[in-house]
Amino acid sequence: MTTSIASKLQPSLIDRLVQSYHVAPEPLRDAPTSAIPSAIEVRDILEDLREVLFPGWTDGSFAIAKDLRAHITTQIPHLAARLERQISLACRCGVQPAASTVSSDIDQFAQRVTQALLDELPVLRSTLIEDANAAIAGDPAARSLAEVLLCYPGHYAITAHRLSHILWNLDVPLLPRMMNEHAHRMTGIDIHPGAAIGPAFFIDHGTGVVIGETAVIGANVRMYQGVTLGALSLPAHKVIQLRNGPKRHPTLEDEVIVYAGATILGGQTVIGKGSVIGGNCWIIQSVPAQSRISVAVNTAAIHNQSTAPG
Repeated sequence: MTTSIASKLQPSLIDRLVQSYHVAPEPLRDAPTSAIPSAIEVRDILEDLREVLFPGWTDGSFAIAKDLRAHITTQIPHLAARLERQISLACRCGVQPAASTVSSDIDQFAQRVTQALLDELPVLRSTLIEDANAAIAGDPAARSLAEVLLCYPGHYAITAHRLSHILWNLDVPLLPRMMNEHAHRMTGIDIHPGAAIGPAFFIDHGTGVVIGETAVIGANVRMYQGVTLGALSLPAHKVIQLRNGPKRHPTLEDEVIVYAGATILGGQTVIGKGSVIGGNCWIIQSVPAQSRISVAVNTAAIHNQSTAPG
């Protein structure tokens, strides 16, 4: 009978591993001594918020349609209590809020933020329906609202983002990033909760999309997979200076379309209203409204290659 590896572990291994935790600058040296937010619980809260926004669509149940009010009345208090606890834990674990310091009474802060998020849900629901309708309008493959809600990773990602953006603006630490990183893992779409995104936003396909913290996106914007709205690379000593500082990511005005693989960088870069950015473009300066930007192709070279003898 084969002996389990567990029985062969040497005490020295445990000693060396524990010792490694105390070697600077290892972050576990300053590990929290109290409970921290649960990634699993934050994930579940996000899913339950989606269920409240679109009852029956996320859990496959249609029985709630018989008494929708009773269903929501049951869901909201349970959801609120869990969200309030995770906000409180995030405030107590030593991570600074996004913009300012929370009040000394963390429990009151958590209650106030929870109520503020719940108050936003009716308006948020309307915005998310606009996002779904933008997908239907922009993609012939999208045949119904149900298909967008159930199948489109872009709509999942923007739902998580719009929820986390509310928490970000309310100075909740850690939780907004946890929500969006869950959506990132699920969809391949990486949106920082600080990004400001207007209504009727549609990400088609979506894999590899990156939208940075200070990006601003107007209404009726459409983008495809592999698009980056990023910051210009900086020396390490300037990174700290720019943290919570000036705008680092671009602005897309209303009705812009950005095709697959395009990279748009810089806080001063503005893509004017109604512009179309072609696939694989690299842009680090502003573009006037109604522009059409594409990568130049040497058609003569392509023709020569195609007609060259084998």
